[in-house]
Amino acid sequence: MSAGNTRNLSINQGISPKQSIRLSQDHKATISKMAKNSHIEWTHHTFNPWWGCQKVSAACDNCYAELWAKRMGHQLWGTSAPRRFFGDAHWREPLRWNEEAGLTGNRKRVFCASMADVFERRADLNTERTRLWQLIENTPNLDWLLLTKRPQHIERLVPWRNDWPPNVWLGTSVENQTLAEKRLPFLLRNAAAVRFLSCEPLLGQLDLRPWFRKKGLHPIDWVIAGGESGGSSRPMHPDWATGLLRQCQSFDVPFHFKQWGHWVPAALTNELARPRLLELDNERPVEMVRLGKKLAGRVLEGTTWDGVPHTPLIHA
Repeated sequence: MSAGNTRNLSINQGISPKQSIRLSQDHKATISKMAKNSHIEWTHHTFNPWWGCQKVSAACDNCYAELWAKRMGHQLWGTSAPRRFFGDAHWREPLRWNEEAGLTGNRKRVFCASMADVFERRADLNTERTRLWQLIENTPNLDWLLLTKRPQHIERLVPWRNDWPPNVWLGTSVENQTLAEKRLPFLLRNAAAVRFLSCEPLLGQLDLRPWFRKKGLHPIDWVIAGGESGGSSRPMHPDWATGLLRQCQSFDVPFHFKQWGHWVPAALTNELARPRLLELDNERPVEMVRLGKKLAGRVLEGTTWDGVPHTPLIHA
């Protein structure tokens, strides 16, 4: 979906790449706080081998990571912008999480990366990327959720072929059908322990049924969906979310509904807000209200959906 499709809703939408950026002590504390016990509903922790990226599709238009980096005083997005690298203390954090998980017997999921794309092809990222692969192998009590908008680079950049570590969950973002058709063939030919989709922000109707068990490819094991949040967010038609839910139920695939985002169907809230009509081509008109992520919530079809794949315990 684009702003042009929404008729009754008006929605806005010179440094060397090899240069690294030093962190102040305050920024180190901020990053540490962000990393452990993540507020992202489908993971426990987040880890970023670096900060910075280049926008590649419509889901990137209102990138929260870019906005957060700017709040921290950094210009890190674009091909000519630097990437922000970190020291040894930052890289030791997952080792502590791994030790804690081993002691408690409770595996933890680590989203990598919330402020970057680990499959962005840049020569200045290769050293950090190699360090990440080793870190993953050294932390068998953590399940690493590698999410990318560049699945076409996976096979070229990972050191594994048919010997993927059993703690790697590999995912790609698919915000609409066009990107699903483009990205899924690259994702699903990899033999990672779990292959998952992040359909957030969901910007159009998705039909994943041909892809759940496509011949010659590995299956889809998990689907995450959600609407966009932020000041310039675009509304998600409720039929797109319920459609994905029904597809996952039909194929017995865990489904996680992360959020409505800033816009929620007027029928789902008692908050005092002026409804606005969302009219899209080939979709039924629906009244939406802008409440913000917290008030909009994450209830779909009368309940919350917190599906997650169950994988065998992995022992060091």
